[in-house]
Amino acid sequence: MNKAEVGSITWRDLTVDNATNIADFYRSVVGWRSLPISMGEYDDYVMQTSSDDSGVAGICHAKGPNTGLPAQWLMYVKVANLDESLKQVSIQGGKVLTETKKLSDTSNYVVIEDPAGAVCVIYDEQD
Repeated sequence: MNKAEVGSITWRDLTVDNATNIADFYRSVVGWRSLPISMGEYDDYVMQTSSDDSGVAGICHAKGPNTGLPAQWLMYVKVANLDESLKQVSIQGGKVLTETKKLSDTSNYVVIEDPAGAVCVIYDEQD
């Protein structure tokens, strides 16, 4: 993740049972390259365009911290204050689907569901 404006969609992840097969699928279908990222006993993948080393998406195994995430593309949206946004999720009729998890040393995230059933990740960054 990079420093971004509040409200920006900054990343996309797909969490599936077999990330290797799905990374191969997207390499063949859309031309992405995959960069394996070691998760200890297995690799997840940062998907890259053919002409750029910067990542455009992640394809992850549904293991460890990703256990239980839906097999759909999840967008990551930056919020100003995660705790305040989580209060609004409930007030506005949404659902909090995961506990707060660490995204980085300066960032936490939560998977939420909006009132229509769509799922995304909200996160904040501390300076």
